[in-house]
Amino acid sequence: MPRSAAALLLGSLLLAGPASAHEVGAWAGASSAPAERSEVAVAAIDGKAYVVGDYNGATELLIYDLARDSWSRGAAFPYPVHHTMAVGQGGRIYVFGGYVNGWEATDKVWAYDPKTNAWEPRAPLPTARAAGGATLLGERIHVVSGSVSGRKNTPVHEVYDPARDSWSTAASLTTPRDHLSVQAIDGRIVAVGGRVDGNSGANLTTNQVYDPGKDAWTEAAPLPTARSGTASAVLGQDVYVIGGESKEKTYDEVEAFDLPKNFWRSLARLPSARHGFGAVTYDGRIYTIVGSPKPGGFKSGTVEVFDPKGEPAVR
Repeated sequence: MPRSAAALLLGSLLLAGPASAHEVGAWAGASSAPAERSEVAVAAIDGKAYVVGDYNGATELLIYDLARDSWSRGAAFPYPVHHTMAVGQGGRIYVFGGYVNGWEATDKVWAYDPKTNAWEPRAPLPTARAAGGATLLGERIHVVSGSVSGRKNTPVHEVYDPARDSWSTAASLTTPRDHLSVQAIDGRIVAVGGRVDGNSGANLTTNQVYDPGKDAWTEAAPLPTARSGTASAVLGQDVYVIGGESKEKTYDEVEAFDLPKNFWRSLARLPSARHGFGAVTYDGRIYTIVGSPKPGGFKSGTVEVFDPKGEPAVR
């Protein structure tokens, strides 16, 4: 049964992750996904989050109503894909690249229209790749770095115009990587964390910012905890980087980057450490959706919600 926002806030007192004196915010549980997934792309439009792809081959589209805390299913993606990238824009969900047939990077691009519950092919990526980052800046979608077939990193930065169904190129990412977080904020793009050539033993703290006016990347304050396979979202003036993995563990760290101040802060920890998941912002909260609780190809249906105004648990 759908849960009210009040119930989420009450639940946060029970589920809030460990927090030290400098950590703020609280976590609440929400309705689990109807199927367990990992290595997904998650994007939101019109109050709903869409979960695309799966490391274990599931193709059914999972749809989460953020206001009602309820799930439904949509038309299956055209083929199994994992480590794909997705962005919501103009009433559609756009899905870029990913791995198919095991670890073959694809250049395919698809658009899902909730009104018709159908997928439509769009102009392919100029560079086939997976495990990169994608974000909406203005009316265009920037697809940044990732890996080609064989998991070798590519620095390419390509820009998709949904209105024209066309591509252009922008300045390559200074430090190529995969499994990174990419978010647009304050007219710029933040690319943070990730790993080298698919190796979770080579995680990075690298944080680079793209200025479209200068078509250039610059270095910014590094991520405090080297991680890859994170989820990320923008809330207020901050880019939140959540969870992730290394070869040895999954992470529960939640660290937020203030772009104007070039400063990181820690927040209440993710109750269920995981990687290969997604996050979206809705009504002043961040929703983290599915993901693997262990390094590698495990999966879950976990949904947990962060309220920056919630009171952390007392230890």
